[in-house]
Amino acid sequence: MLGPIYAIFVKDVGGDALDAGITFGAFALAAAATTLIVGRLSDKVKEDELIIVAGFFITALGFIYYMFVDSMTTLIVAQIIIGIGEATKYPAYDEVYSRHLDKGKGGLEWGAWEAMAYFSAAIGAVVGGYLVTQFGFNIIFVFMAALSLGGGIFIYRLPRDVL
Repeated sequence: MLGPIYAIFVKDVGGDALDAGITFGAFALAAAATTLIVGRLSDKVKEDELIIVAGFFITALGFIYYMFVDSMTTLIVAQIIIGIGEATKYPAYDEVYSRHLDKGKGGLEWGAWEAMAYFSAAIGAVVGGYLVTQFGFNIIFVFMAALSLGGGIFIYRLPRDVL
């Protein structure tokens, strides 16, 4: 919801194009480092789903923290929190998803997943733009946090096979 209008938010906080690049760079660095750590951790735990849940909850905290951003420093902190949250869930998610692929249909199933991600991004971009235009940025931060919390709770409540 935020991606396409992120630069507008940065400008509203007092930043410019360089600040948008720096803050996104902070997100990417935090995500890269976390991905390496969580990838190793994911191989050692019995329930990858719990790592996914943690990632959703960390991401939700980052979205809530966005409501308190008032400078580039606090925006960098928000981006780092979200980078850690996103990177926490994806290695474990990929592991769980791969485990459930049908033999000989992995391309189709990964394609369906990627298409769903793009459809979600398309809908989120339009809805996010509309909501910000009508109500300001805080509404999408609350909405994104609620979606993350809901996703975490949903994953937590799913039945799992523990070996």
